[in-house]
Amino acid sequence: MFIQVEGLSLAFGDQVIFDSVTFSLQKGERCGLIGRNGSGKSTLFRVIAKQEEPDAGTVTFARGYRIGVLEQQIRFSQPTVLQEAALGLREDEKECLYKVEMILFGLGMTEEMLSAPPESLSGGYQLRIQLAKVLVSEPDCLLLDEPTNYLDIISIRFLTQLLQQWEGEMILISHDLEFLDEATTHMMGIHRQHIYKIKGKSADLFEIIAREEEVYEQTRQNIEKKRAHVQAYVERFGAKASKATQAQSKLKMIGRLPALEKLKDMYNLAFSFHEVPFHGKKMLEALHLRFSYDASPLIDDFSLMIEKKDRIAIIGKNGYGKSTILKLLTQELSPSQGNLAVSQATRIGYFGQTSIDRLHPNLKIEEEIASANHDLNMTQIRGICGLMMFSSDRAKKPISVLSGGERSRVLLGKIVAQPCNLLLLDEPTHHLDIESIEALIDAIEEFHGSVVIVTHSEWVLRRIPINKIVVCHKQKQELFLGNYDEFLSQIGWEEEKPEPKKKAPPPVKPQSNKAEIKKCEDRIVVLENSIEKHNAELAAESQTAQGEEFKRLAFQIAREQKEIDALYERLHQLYSQGTQS
Repeated sequence: MFIQVEGLSLAFGDQVIFDSVTFSLQKGERCGLIGRNGSGKSTLFRVIAKQEEPDAGTVTFARGYRIGVLEQQIRFSQPTVLQEAALGLREDEKECLYKVEMILFGLGMTEEMLSAPPESLSGGYQLRIQLAKVLVSEPDCLLLDEPTNYLDIISIRFLTQLLQQWEGEMILISHDLEFLDEATTHMMGIHRQHIYKIKGKSADLFEIIAREEEVYEQTRQNIEKKRAHVQAYVERFGAKASKATQAQSKLKMIGRLPALEKLKDMYNLAFSFHEVPFHGKKMLEALHLRFSYDASPLIDDFSLMIEKKDRIAIIGKNGYGKSTILKLLTQELSPSQGNLAVSQATRIGYFGQTSIDRLHPNLKIEEEIASANHDLNMTQIRGICGLMMFSSDRAKKPISVLSGGERSRVLLGKIVAQPCNLLLLDEPTHHLDIESIEALIDAIEEFHGSVVIVTHSEWVLRRIPINKIVVCHKQKQELFLGNYDEFLSQIGWEEEKPEPKKKAPPPVKPQSNKAEIKKCEDRIVVLENSIEKHNAELAAESQTAQGEEFKRLAFQIAREQKEIDALYERLHQLYSQGTQS
């Protein structure tokens, strides 16, 4: 036992978060933690990290046990990204900067970013610095709260493989079920103020909770039927002298029956998009689009035909133009070259990352949804609010007080309010909990129109029946016909393929330094052969996502490459000396 939580209770006013919760974390257990938004996942982290005191209960650790928490509050003290991230290194590893570089590169940072001031990077990259800090500190237990926020698919795949090799303990919060299932050995769930913990996957935990609720409700109904039957007997025969004793006995029986309250309904997002029929085939066609924010084109010679019932995914690293493509398709942006042909029968429903910020803060939820379609009456508007989990008085809440997840639901409500046959969705699952993501995927599957979605979630990519993929590279986009698994098997990510072996330019060997030059060159050959072998092994591990030695191989490659760079630098000096002589 490395962490023991016992009798944990916590409430904020009338809202009970935990009710006498007990669980333990054993050696090597990597636990996914799931639960609805507001169920207390982040609160549990703060309690374990001793950042918040519970109303009752205890949290105890093994002697000398170290907790590593992904901090959401960002504070920087160093002049460069590399130096800031290196603060996480343990005292005996302060010189092991290659470990920091390996993590930062894996999380999608470039070499130029490593020497930049941390404050100069976007909020998403600043969170990656925080993640790198806690990973390189190698604590006994990791507490990671939504570590994939703002990460692209490549970085998420890297993080998944890294966490699979984590030798300590871990509790991981995420709304991406595939990421959770791949990175963990156990699953924990917060449900109705209690915590469930099992060895297995998320589906196993959901099944246990659903079965327990079903048994509870069946037991409650049986008790209520028995109570009603006994009460009817007492009322019928209680006044008769011959039956009075039996009636009193049955009355006492009623008092001994357990009082099980009916479980409160859990709010669920459940909706469908309001469809407009489309009788043609081609809904929209982009031809040779070009667009840039500066001198270099971000989108170049991009063409795409969207046909009826298409399911198209746009994938790629951050900053490669995925959201920009959607803005071009909605004509929110105009291309510098190329044409966009949109059928007159096409009606677009657009969920954009920046659209959430454009919700009017002073409007109520029902007013914001009503603004999407002035033909709706109040009954219809309230109906959509209810579908989005804003029933009765909740629909009167102002936008300004809503969380990110609630604002996402408002924006989805606006799309539902406005009939459409082409959905353009930019990271629509970002602020939603697992149940809401499931409801959104169900609505997409039932939608008879076409869908174009930008997402970094491999879970979503596999759940939606994708038939086309736009793969965004730097200043280049390519179209793949097929689903995501077919893309991985046939093409795969460039960033996960082994780099070609470096070749030293053929120099003229000066005689005076011949011995040292040969020694350097021989050592480079040995190291390059080793890197080639390790890269092949790393590529194999990446494809199977089961590499037990992934972390060791990555560290070894970084160490060998660093030595090669130093040897090439020394060779350059030796060649220069020979030329001068």
